[in-house]
Amino acid sequence: MELKDKIITEIKKIYDPEIPVNIYDLGLIYNIEIKNDNEAYIEMTLTSPNCPVAESLPRMVKENINSIEGVNKVELKLVWSPPWTKDMMSEEAKLELNL
Repeated sequence: MELKDKIITEIKKIYDPEIPVNIYDLGLIYNIEIKNDNEAYIEMTLTSPNCPVAESLPRMVKENINSIEGVNKVELKLVWSPPWTKDMMSEEAKLELNL
């Protein structure tokens, strides 16, 4: 399994506290890059800037990815552009939430 796939698997274990869908299927992860074979660069957003988990969610993502064997460094950038919308959710997530 490639490192990027392992990272996605870890991210899928993290759920938004307000919506019962993992943050990957919610579309909160904008970018996953692997640099130098062992460094993860992640760009993510939150459902809203004043999201109650603005502090803890990115930290959880970083900790989960850091626990993967073969990852030596995790750079996580919180971005607000483009703003998150329900259109960014996977089809599975939309079905789960009856959207």
